[in-house]
Amino acid sequence: MIKVYTNRENYQYDLHALIKAFYPDQEVKVFGEDSYQEQENGWASIRFLEDKMETVFAMCKVKEYTNLYKKDQPITKNTYKLSLYRNLCDYTGKTLPWGNLTGIRPTKISMGLLAEKKDDATIVEQMRTLYAVSDQKARLSLEIAKRERQILDKIHYRDGYSLYIGIPFCPTTCLYCSFTSYPITVWRTHIQEYLEALFREIDFIAKTYQNKIVDTIYIGGGTPTTLEANELEILLKKIQDTFDITNVQEFTVEAGRADSITREKLDVLKQYRVTRISVNPQTMQDKTLRIIGRQHTSDQVREAFLMAREAGFDNINMDLILGLPGELEEDVQDTINQIKQLGPDNLTVHSLAVKRASNLSQWIEKNGIEMFHNTDATMEIAAKGAADMNMKPYYLYRQKNMSGNFENVGYAQENKYGIYNILIMEEVQTIVALGAGGISKRVYDDGRIERCENVKDVSQYINRIDEMIERKKQLLTPDE
Repeated sequence: MIKVYTNRENYQYDLHALIKAFYPDQEVKVFGEDSYQEQENGWASIRFLEDKMETVFAMCKVKEYTNLYKKDQPITKNTYKLSLYRNLCDYTGKTLPWGNLTGIRPTKISMGLLAEKKDDATIVEQMRTLYAVSDQKARLSLEIAKRERQILDKIHYRDGYSLYIGIPFCPTTCLYCSFTSYPITVWRTHIQEYLEALFREIDFIAKTYQNKIVDTIYIGGGTPTTLEANELEILLKKIQDTFDITNVQEFTVEAGRADSITREKLDVLKQYRVTRISVNPQTMQDKTLRIIGRQHTSDQVREAFLMAREAGFDNINMDLILGLPGELEEDVQDTINQIKQLGPDNLTVHSLAVKRASNLSQWIEKNGIEMFHNTDATMEIAAKGAADMNMKPYYLYRQKNMSGNFENVGYAQENKYGIYNILIMEEVQTIVALGAGGISKRVYDDGRIERCENVKDVSQYINRIDEMIERKKQLLTPDE
């Protein structure tokens, strides 16, 4: 176990995330300074004091990077983190691709520096010196930030919003999943009740934002295509009849699981002007699909994808996860080869993130973390595969406890970029989220962001729908 003591409460998340990145197989706990005790045998601790940093790893004193401290200037959080990062590099003999970055999207830094009219070389250098980001990752962040600005050029920031609708049901729960998701077999008889509650939220938002433009609509989950074709049609007809979708630039539905896709459902999506769907295998290795709890095969993924093409969809995304249990470079390469044969329009590459709320954390306790392999090589295999399909990176985000301390990257062909994906990450437009577990974010003109959440439990959502609407009323009602 690694213990961290600090008298600065607002540093605790960042310190935990940074140390955990170096020691993914260790338990890391952060305490206040009042809890500090002398070293216990076999324990490593890091102690932060008001005017200096004291660092101890496995009973070995490591040098402080005193050159980072400027006389007569306060020590910032980033100064602490950069010094700790360099100490950890010295002690472990390894570096992290994103340096000491925690709790902030790399593209947000690049975006800010672009807004300051900094040139490319200056931006890369600042990311390298201030955050110890590798040149490769700094350039990736900069490339994506430039592309994001171009893609979002036509978004109605002030007079528009984006709409998320959550369908929190799945055929089964995947090993790594921490989203709001419930087995459809258990909830099948309650779908009508759920849709009725959802429609009340839809009616409220349509009235409240009747003078605003809907830029993007995203139906996610869960797996929305666990709904039957007639249920999908009821939902999509409600959206079409209630909102003015004339100006919608992107309408996405996550078809997601191959075992939930039928031609009848695809025809319904096409009929109601859905422009973008996802067919998400996560991997094309059947042995891994069984481990992670998916009840379909790679053959079914191919069948579902080709069926979607036959139905007329020309903007199909596929999700992959790198670092799944037991997968090595040759497995990732084989998956990429199979994906290239299908030729999707988008490819979203995730680095496996171990979420406390998922079953994966218990699986690791039983089977060990050594089965997870995500490396520079596997990331490069995915990036090269995307390039071979004429895709460019267009959005990027990172999560806590990601395998290899890497990132999630969305790749797409020209004019097939996922606009909603950028909006949800960059937080530059109000997003109204409906359904169980939805988190709405109101973005004010001054950049301030306020949120409200719907309860995750489906029964609670149905029973407390009046309260959910009242929460949105408080958040979204125009200021006087």
